Amino acid sequence: MKAWGAYIRNSLFYSLSLLWIWIMGLQWTSFMDFTWYTETKSIVLISMTAIIVIEMLLPAKRMYRVILEGAVIFYIIHKELVKYWVYMPSGTMANRIEQYVDHLSPYIWIAAGAWVLLTLSAILVNTKRRILVFSSLNVIAFSILDSFTVSDLWQEVAWTVFAAMGWLISEHFRRFQARFPAGWKHLRKYPLKIFIHAAVLFSVIFIAGVSMPNIPPTLTDPYTAWVGTPGGSSNTADVSGELTSEKVKSTSGYSRNDNNLGGGFNFDYTPVMSVKSEKRSYWRGETRQVYSGSGWSDERTGSDYDDVNIGTTLRSSEPSASGETETLEQTVTMLNDNVYPVLFGAFNVSQVKQMDDVNAGKMLWEGKQSTLHWNTDSKQPEYPKTYTVISEVPVIPEDEIRSKTFKNLYNGDKLDDKYLQIPKSFPERTRKLAEQVTSSADTPYEKIGLLQNYLINNFKYTNQPDLSKKTSDDFVDSFLFDIKEGYCDYFSTSMVMMARSLNIPARWVKGYAPGQQQMNSDDVLQRQGRVVDTGVYTVTNADAHSWAEVYFGSYGWVPVEATPGFNMPLLTHKEDSKPVTAPQVEEETEQDVLKETTAAGDGANGSGLSSAAIAWITVFIIVLLAIYTLWLLRIRVRFFLIGIRKGRKLTADQKVIVMTEQWLNKLKRKGIRRSSNETLRESVNRWAKEIPTLSPALGPLLMLFEKARYSPSSVSEAEWRSVYDHSRNLKTALKKAEDPAA
Repeated sequence: MKAWGAYIRNSLFYSLSLLWIWIMGLQWTSFMDFTWYTETKSIVLISMTAIIVIEMLLPAKRMYRVILEGAVIFYIIHKELVKYWVYMPSGTMANRIEQYVDHLSPYIWIAAGAWVLLTLSAILVNTKRRILVFSSLNVIAFSILDSFTVSDLWQEVAWTVFAAMGWLISEHFRRFQARFPAGWKHLRKYPLKIFIHAAVLFSVIFIAGVSMPNIPPTLTDPYTAWVGTPGGSSNTADVSGELTSEKVKSTSGYSRNDNNLGGGFNFDYTPVMSVKSEKRSYWRGETRQVYSGSGWSDERTGSDYDDVNIGTTLRSSEPSASGETETLEQTVTMLNDNVYPVLFGAFNVSQVKQMDDVNAGKMLWEGKQSTLHWNTDSKQPEYPKTYTVISEVPVIPEDEIRSKTFKNLYNGDKLDDKYLQIPKSFPERTRKLAEQVTSSADTPYEKIGLLQNYLINNFKYTNQPDLSKKTSDDFVDSFLFDIKEGYCDYFSTSMVMMARSLNIPARWVKGYAPGQQQMNSDDVLQRQGRVVDTGVYTVTNADAHSWAEVYFGSYGWVPVEATPGFNMPLLTHKEDSKPVTAPQVEEETEQDVLKETTAAGDGANGSGLSSAAIAWITVFIIVLLAIYTLWLLRIRVRFFLIGIRKGRKLTADQKVIVMTEQWLNKLKRKGIRRSSNETLRESVNRWAKEIPTLSPALGPLLMLFEKARYSPSSVSEAEWRSVYDHSRNLKTALKKAEDPAA
């Protein structure tokens, strides 16, 4: 234990360097949020954190630390790739190792690169000049990327500057320790003072930064100027995501990363697949359960998946639905070469009937989510060009479900709590809105119908929502109260979370809308004004879509469409379900909240903090600084207040007497009391005999008091100031008396 403590002390400044570099590294992973896959970002973040923990806490030779860190990185990559369904290990141990090695690239190279950069930076950047150069290069890089890309990197720059300041302060203390070991030993006794002074410095800079006026730039930055030219474009084609961030405008398509929803996108009409089906349907992909406040987590926990064989029945591991279903066969023909993580089909796929010559063993069935995953090789990805699936589409007895109460539907039903998960930070006004919208309904089905109608009839569909109106940090809350317009992700996520706030289980689903029917001169017959359906639908990236699924007990999961302009036949709008508008009291509450928000300032800054939040933080820091300043000047303040009462400024003699009262009170609090019949000298002599360690400090204090009180000569300015040093020595002596080991 002593060896470990010595290692921690000796490597303190190296550990601090690692901490500041880690903070800077986090900013780069944040910038790569929309370039890396979710599993890549997770691997890098966890690996960096594990490395600095090992470097800080493991008292071993560097060679052994390197070996351990390498092993930890391999373990992290394996766990994260399995968690995010990049591959599913199966077979013998040799097969599992081979599968793991096949999927290591490129994750191992990215993680290893972060590892090398982190440790080398901590070793090589060890002077003030190098720290300044290293930090400046990071700030310059972020500034260039902020100017020439669509990314807003103010927050990354701010955190980098913060880490650089902390690094410079720790480097200053490292040099101080090396040059003045005795002074450092004394300074270590007052860690709180060191921390407070550093915090004051940081706070002053923070206040100066946030207090600067927001002045528009004189010159247009290069990226904006380029976008404004006829050949410029702000849209990045990305078939992997409909849109996942405010920072990046992309084109429509099946999304892979749903962690950060929002923003705008352009429609991409590139064909994805054609589906031959007797009935129009939504082509379901996969579901998400955990809402973070900004989007949906795609983490996978547990191992509820099974291998799939052609022709075998796929069974759900969820509570069985007793309702009627209709069998529907679909043949899917892919019209592009993209590889998707799932096979698409109408809900609920019950069998894979046929597939072309690709390795069908790559299919995995997740019964809990009724999702048919496709697990392909990252080095040689392949995806079936044609496959046929059979689905069991639920037929909803609407009149019957409408009358079922909460107790009828959910009493005693075992369902994963994730379907009722709500973040702790979920705004209360959104919960209240859901309650008010559904206040006239008694059953879950009626409440869902009212929520559906409220969203469809009170919010506008657009692929370019105005994000300048956003003030709330929560995705759903900002849509319902600030932006009030958006596309499917806004409506479907709001539907799920409002349902959950009413204790109705729900989940988020993504896939494709039905698409357009294929028609030609032979297939389209104009007979009595009616078009004959060919049963073949062409689906494009523009048909990428998301919707909600709501759980109704024994009736199972029912898809719910809450986006205007889209129609899902399973849950239709009834004539007796009139559009619902939030009660007037809620509208007043909303306006009050918006007024409070705008009262502190217009617009939000790049850090994601509202003006009101910045104002409160600034006030809080100023109050803390004021309290700390008063504490430092407490003696002078006391002299000033006594002087006001006496009507004149205190003399040096009077100041010594006031200080004597202070150190006597300090002794009294420690249980060292003065008898009423004793003079101060008699008390001091007695205390010196009882506690000899106090004698060196008490003697000078007694002498100054007697001179101030009884001597005809006055105490000099220098003498009364020495009372501070003697009082400090008395405080140290008291500590030693209480703890001789100290």
